[in-house]
Amino acid sequence: MVNIKKISSTDKDFVETLQECISSRKTNSLKTKNIVKNIIEEVRNHRDKALIKFSKDLDNFSVKNINELEISRDMISSSINKITKEELEALKFAKKRIQEFSNKQKLKSWEYTSEGIKLGEKISPISKVGIYVPGGSAVYPSSVLMNAVPAKVAGVNEIIMVVPSPNGEVNNLVLAAAFLAGVDRVFRIGGAHAVAALAFGTKTIPKVDMIVGPGNQFVAEAKKELYGDVGIDNFAGPSEILVIADSSAKISWIASDLFAQAEHDQLAQSILISPDNDLLKKVEEFMLEKISSLDRSDIIKSSLNNFGIFIKCKNIEEAIKISNELAPEHLQLSVKDGNKYVDKIENAGAIFIGENSPMVFGDYCVGTNHVLPTVGTAKFSSPLGVYDFQKRSNVIQCSEESSKILSKHAAIIANAEGLSSHKESATLRNYKENSDPDE
Repeated sequence: MVNIKKISSTDKDFVETLQECISSRKTNSLKTKNIVKNIIEEVRNHRDKALIKFSKDLDNFSVKNINELEISRDMISSSINKITKEELEALKFAKKRIQEFSNKQKLKSWEYTSEGIKLGEKISPISKVGIYVPGGSAVYPSSVLMNAVPAKVAGVNEIIMVVPSPNGEVNNLVLAAAFLAGVDRVFRIGGAHAVAALAFGTKTIPKVDMIVGPGNQFVAEAKKELYGDVGIDNFAGPSEILVIADSSAKISWIASDLFAQAEHDQLAQSILISPDNDLLKKVEEFMLEKISSLDRSDIIKSSLNNFGIFIKCKNIEEAIKISNELAPEHLQLSVKDGNKYVDKIENAGAIFIGENSPMVFGDYCVGTNHVLPTVGTAKFSSPLGVYDFQKRSNVIQCSEESSKILSKHAAIIANAEGLSSHKESATLRNYKENSDPDE
C-alpha cells in the first residue's frame, strides 16, 4: 500500500507541514555521529590493522594480507573485456560528454596591473584526490565518471578510488569506468573507515588532499568529521527530485521520473507540485497502478510513503517560490515554455527544462555532473565541477613607487587596529628614494 502525502499551499499549516516533511530526512543522529567518531579514532590509531578489522566486520570481506584490499592494474584494465559492447559504448559516450562539459569549467591563471601593482591569481590543481564510489544495493559506474573525469580535466596528479565491496567483489562496470576515467589506484573498501584511511593515510592506502563522492549517512558524517584534516566536496545527504508540472505534462512521464528518484533508496524524496489538481490525481492513480510491477518496488514504496509529497499550488510562479525555499537537488520543469521561468529559480542543484530533459539524463550522460547539493544545501553550494579540484593562490607584486603609496594607507589601518609591528612593516617601505632603509 502506498499513501503519498498531499498538501496544498492554501492550507493554514502549509509551511510547517512542508518543513516537517523535509527535515525528517536529515539522519545525522547522535548514534551515527558516535559510531563514526569511534571508527575514525580506530583508523587514526591503528591504520591498516583497523582496516582489516572493519573490512571483515562491515564488508564481510576477510583478508589475510592488507594488500588484498587493492585491486591490481591488470584486473582493472581487463574489466573492459568483461562488459558488453553496448555497455562499453555507453560508458565512453558518457565520459566524452562529461569531459566536454568539464573543459568549459577549467579556470585559468590571470593578472592585471594597476598603478604599478601587479595582482592576479595562480590556478593549480589539487595534487592527490580520493573518490568515494557508493556500492551495496546498486552499482554506480556513473559516479566513477562524474568524480574522476573533472579531476583529470583539472590536472589532478593522482586519483585514489575506494568502493564498498561486500565479499570482496567489485562490479566490472565500476572497474571499467575507473579504467576509462584514468583512476590510478582502486581499493575494495567502503564506509567511514575508507574515508578515514584516505584522510590519514596508511601504509597501504595513500593520504589524499581531498575526498569527493556521495555515500550513505556514515560516509557523509565521516567527511563532515574529517573536514580540516582533508578537503571535501560537500556534506551530501539523501537524494531528491522536485517536479513542477502544468496541465501540458505527460502523466506517465512524470510518474516515471518520480519513480526513478524513489528507487535510489528509502530516504530518497520525490515531490510533485502543480496548479492542476486533476493532473495530481491522475499521476497518483498511474503510480499506484504500476508500482507493484517495478523491480525495486519495496524501496520505491518505502520512499514514497515516508517522504513523497504532492503539492497543489495556485500557479507556476508560486510553485517556483516553494521550490526556491526547498532548494532541491534536482528541479524538473515539466511545463510549457520552461525557459521563461529559469531566471526566477534561485536555488537548485540542477535545473532540467522541459519534458525532453529528464533527471536521468543528468544522472548518466548529458555531460553535467550528478554530484549535487542535497537537502536544501543548494542555497549555498554548487554541483561538483573542475573548479573543486583547482586551487587559487593570490599573486602580488608591487613596484617601488606603489609600495610607498601602499605603505602610507597600510600603516594608518594597522595603527587603528593597534598592531604596531604591522605598522612598522608597512612604514619601512616608505623610505626616501636612493636612501638605505636600514641606515
